[in-house]
Amino acid sequence: MFCSAQRLNDLGDESRLLPLWRQAEPRFLWNNYMLEVLIDNKLEPYLLPVVQGFHHFQAVIGKDIIDVNLTARRCTGRNGTRMWRRGVDPDGYVANFVEIEQIMQFNGYTASFVQVRGSIPLLWQQIVDLTYKPKFELLKLEEAPRVLERHFLDLRKKYGAVLAVDVVNEHGGEGRLCEKFGDASQHVAGNDISALGFHHVCGHVHFDRLSILYDQIQDILERNGYLLLNGKGEKMKEQVRVVRTNCIDCLDRTNVTQSMIGRNMLEYQLRRLGVFGAEETISSHPNLDENFKILWANHGDDISIQYSGTPALKGDFVRFGHRTIQGILQDGVNALLRYYFNNFDAIDLLQGHYIVSVGRDTAATSQKGCLEASFPLALGLVLIGFLFAAMSLRQVQYDFRHIFFSLMWAGISIGIAAFVRANGRVFCNRPRLHNPR
Repeated sequence: MFCSAQRLNDLGDESRLLPLWRQAEPRFLWNNYMLEVLIDNKLEPYLLPVVQGFHHFQAVIGKDIIDVNLTARRCTGRNGTRMWRRGVDPDGYVANFVEIEQIMQFNGYTASFVQVRGSIPLLWQQIVDLTYKPKFELLKLEEAPRVLERHFLDLRKKYGAVLAVDVVNEHGGEGRLCEKFGDASQHVAGNDISALGFHHVCGHVHFDRLSILYDQIQDILERNGYLLLNGKGEKMKEQVRVVRTNCIDCLDRTNVTQSMIGRNMLEYQLRRLGVFGAEETISSHPNLDENFKILWANHGDDISIQYSGTPALKGDFVRFGHRTIQGILQDGVNALLRYYFNNFDAIDLLQGHYIVSVGRDTAATSQKGCLEASFPLALGLVLIGFLFAAMSLRQVQYDFRHIFFSLMWAGISIGIAAFVRANGRVFCNRPRLHNPR
């Protein structure tokens, strides 16, 4: 659970004798900072490593019982919440990087398939303002090839060859990121880059067309491989390539895409073990199909809650296989909640990147607090202005000059609103326990 089955198998039996916290990969150890004092005091028997999350289900296929586990390991290299951690840092760590391992166990056999997700590995940001979707800002374009290569080099060292699946929108601000990602990727050797036209094919509701996108990468995935161990723990097959998927947040579209890849890989494994026939699919077994959908839907929600504060959007498709009215409405609610939760981030406190001390940054905090406190005042002035404009408008029938006062008050309100919107970054709250990096 604390590292992939393939890595654990490569390390050998000796690694299983180590304390649990030593078995975990340091990049996925979320309570590493809190364990430091205990480690220094030689309290290893009491240390419990913490990783992102774990889900499991058991299904019956005829007389066969299979166990399927799904583990998410979120990297601590560039952690933080949605709007406050984007892109890649100079060391090649990307925001919201998660290693997902799907393990299937049947009759003594163990099959494992690993895929990863992570923010677009460019230097970019979205500074929170009052708009729903702040503008994407590309930084240090001359550094893009270097940091991109460093990121993919690290992936190749850990996983082998990389298939990068990009499912961002090809238009607007996302399109610019997609284009720059493609341009910078040309300088990186040893990777397959596949930009899937997610919105072009699926639109906003037709996710049943994902099979069209899957056909574009099917040949590569079949060569991708997966770990297969027999009942004696002997390696019969290994995974030689990892699929790296990203959208903008690496939450919603990414989870839909990765669940599709995981579904097809599980079918490959079941055919290899003789559980499925050549043309048999998960969909032909209602119990397995339902449990698999719920598994990935819950998994996507857990990853999304930590990064954005809400469950994943488009979760109804993963959970039920199609979009629903209730799911679309719930997506609207979650989208509004994300807009509010954009301003919260205390993960740096948990990880030790932000150290609380008496009197720290008090001057800067108080100055920033004055600016942020001005938003309620500005909102109040706008509402009062419109109120006076409405009152003056009602008096026009008695005195025509009131139309001038009505326009004046409305103009003042619109002017204040325009000023606030133009300076949205100044009027937005900022996380207090966040260390920009």
